[in-house]
Amino acid sequence: MTALMIQGTGSNVGKSMLVAGLCRAAVRRGLSVAPFKPQNMSNNAAVTSDGGEIGRAQALQAMACGLAPHTDMNPVLLKPETDVGSQVVVQGKRVATVKAREYATLKPQLMTAVLDSFNRLKARYDLVLVEGAGSPAEVNLRPGDIANMGFARAADVPVILAGDIDRGGVIAQIVGTQAVIDSDDAAMIAGFLINRFRGDPSLFDDGYAMISDQTGWPGFGVVPWFGEAWKLPAEDALDIATPVRAQGLHVVCLKLSRIANFDDLDPLAQEPGVRVTMLHAGQPLPGDTDVVIIPGSKSTRGDLAFLKAQGWDEDVRAHYRRGGHVLGICGGFQMLGQRVSDPEGIEGPPGDTDGIGLLDVETIMTGDKRLSTVEAVHAPSGQLFDGYEIHIGRSDGPDRARPFARVAGQDEGAISADGRIAGSYLHGMFRDDAFRRAWLAGFDVAAGDASYTATVETTLDALADHLEAHLDVGALLACAR
Repeated sequence: MTALMIQGTGSNVGKSMLVAGLCRAAVRRGLSVAPFKPQNMSNNAAVTSDGGEIGRAQALQAMACGLAPHTDMNPVLLKPETDVGSQVVVQGKRVATVKAREYATLKPQLMTAVLDSFNRLKARYDLVLVEGAGSPAEVNLRPGDIANMGFARAADVPVILAGDIDRGGVIAQIVGTQAVIDSDDAAMIAGFLINRFRGDPSLFDDGYAMISDQTGWPGFGVVPWFGEAWKLPAEDALDIATPVRAQGLHVVCLKLSRIANFDDLDPLAQEPGVRVTMLHAGQPLPGDTDVVIIPGSKSTRGDLAFLKAQGWDEDVRAHYRRGGHVLGICGGFQMLGQRVSDPEGIEGPPGDTDGIGLLDVETIMTGDKRLSTVEAVHAPSGQLFDGYEIHIGRSDGPDRARPFARVAGQDEGAISADGRIAGSYLHGMFRDDAFRRAWLAGFDVAAGDASYTATVETTLDALADHLEAHLDVGALLACAR
């Protein structure tokens, strides 16, 4: 019946992880807890129990609460399709694609949906932990704001302000935030915390006291760098961190400009016999690559152009000629085909784009979006696994005669005649331990003993322990109302 909001002094200061850890800490104190983010911008989405989609960070936070993801946990999701436009998803359903300037006119309508979702959660749980977006110091965006102080004021939710000392200037981050926001917004802030300190936190005692003296806000602690963060699903492709290994099956993922649902990589990165590399723009495909993964994309034709601009299409074809394997997931499956057609301009200007040409299939974009969790059978191995679909478009052609999987008795995906090129619309397959083991066995690689889900759960517990050790969690949660 109470709520508390974590806002940050900027983007990527660790708000998502702080909320996840506090969710788990509050649950362990016997509270029923739900996460909430009014507005998120991410192409890494999760399919929810009520048939919609939300940001992946809120799905992780739901897991920390022991809950299934629900669209009320992230009522407004923006999914960038171009540098100036995003798909707008409201309470799990796509409602429009707008340019940035047009989005401002939608905000008053969206606040109604935001407050509806928030009030439903608040009525059901003891505590709702809210994550802000960006920073309240972006005062140019304050009119019509639904993500930070606009929401906090409308819903009367106290705020804890988190600063990131790892990026430097944390005193200015916090003191400067108070200096630029208006006094009514500042009155919503119940205190601050410092995140991502490397070394001995006591070395920052003077700076910590200075922030409190300058702002009049109490501090709730200094959180050291959490070294196990890489074991948790990342929401932003910039945050993907993989262990550095000298050997093992070398899996290389192309970091597309509109990469989506890249959490498919997380379970592979935790396998001791696998070396995962994220290939960035301008980098050639390493010569020792064993498997190329072409991931999902929010703009398949746009990312096909991006992929070709890097020369990756030639790299992938050369990799195949050398005997290598390629797996395309969702948009990556579409790119592996002969052609991607968008006659109605669903993803951008109408037209056709030639694919990489390693699968004999063609894709047509359609307006209907597929959102569902599925149980599937991997055709080559016969292994059962759980996954999810989140895509537009239909793919068909001769290689569909060799399906990647079967879902509800229907063929899904495609495999080349020699078995080295595979495409599927199914995300999340590698989270299934049995499937991951069977897939790796196809490359004569033994999977580790750890369960991926159990590893994430253990890491959430370790994160909660970490916050309990360095924050006054009791006092912080007592700020909720």
